[in-house]
Amino acid sequence: QVQLVESGGGLVQAGGSLRLSCAASGSIFSGNAMAWYRQAPGKQREFVAAISSGGSTHCVYSVKSRFTISRDNAKNTGYLQMKSLKPEDTAVYYCVVIGGQNYWGQGTQVTVSS
Repeated sequence: QVQLVESGGGLVQAGGSLRLSCAASGSIFSGNAMAWYRQAPGKQREFVAAISSGGSTHCVYSVKSRFTISRDNAKNTGYLQMKSLKPEDTAVYYCVVIGGQNYWGQGTQVTVSS
């Protein structure tokens, strides 16, 4: 049984900020990449950002100027700092740890009002 706990979602107005957290078991977090995906109602789940075990990062072009992915290996936790949020960012956000198999969180709702 693996623990992968997401937090930090909520309701914000356009232009606001949120920081999402993904706390993982050390046995799967250590040495593995971590990524964030999101899924809006009626749409496919889409990739947002990823970070390697060594700290190399990649974000999709649409969010790269506003979102920052990071990790704290000592805490076995990954983060997604989201700034200047837009209504189109509204979605359920999921974290995933990528190892021998992929471990997904249950998701956290982000709602951005206009």
